[in-house]
Amino acid sequence: MDATARRPKAPAELLLLHIELNDIEPTIWRRFLVPETITLGKLHRVIQAVMGWTDSHLHEFDIAGEKYGTPSSDDWGAPVNSETRKTLVNALQGKKRFGYLYDFGDSWEHRITVEKRLPMISAPQEHYCIEGENACPPEDVGGAPGYQDFLDAMANPAHPDHDDRVEWYGGVFEASVYDCKPVNQWLARKKI
Repeated sequence: MDATARRPKAPAELLLLHIELNDIEPTIWRRFLVPETITLGKLHRVIQAVMGWTDSHLHEFDIAGEKYGTPSSDDWGAPVNSETRKTLVNALQGKKRFGYLYDFGDSWEHRITVEKRLPMISAPQEHYCIEGENACPPEDVGGAPGYQDFLDAMANPAHPDHDDRVEWYGGVFEASVYDCKPVNQWLARKKI
């Protein structure tokens, strides 16, 4: 028997990921840990949680020249590879950066960077948000231009759309607020 065949498989490691929402100022970003063996489908659910999205729209990963998502039986979007069984470490093929598109209408494009590998004992739970800045835009706000209009109207009580936007959103929107604690509590309760 070959000596390499007898070697035990190395334990999975955690990947420290940095995700940033493109085309928004001030920058909306998060830093979080996931197992390198996480499937892309599960990674999508973690991203939804750490960013603050509600998983109300289609999404797609662009990794090492391949597109992954939930294949559709209709003609919505370009064909994608299934994300169900593909692990992040296998999809990366050694690359350190990849893209994530959420909501094909609003086109929320994210850039994700693998910052480092860490042993599994580095986090108090399997999926863990370390830090982040600024609130995620509300769903269906109209992409980056719509979000800027939303912020302008919310910040100015004299703005002609202020009252409508407050009513649509359901209250005051605090764009500069982000807290990892409720995200990590949710991730600990859910089976991703």
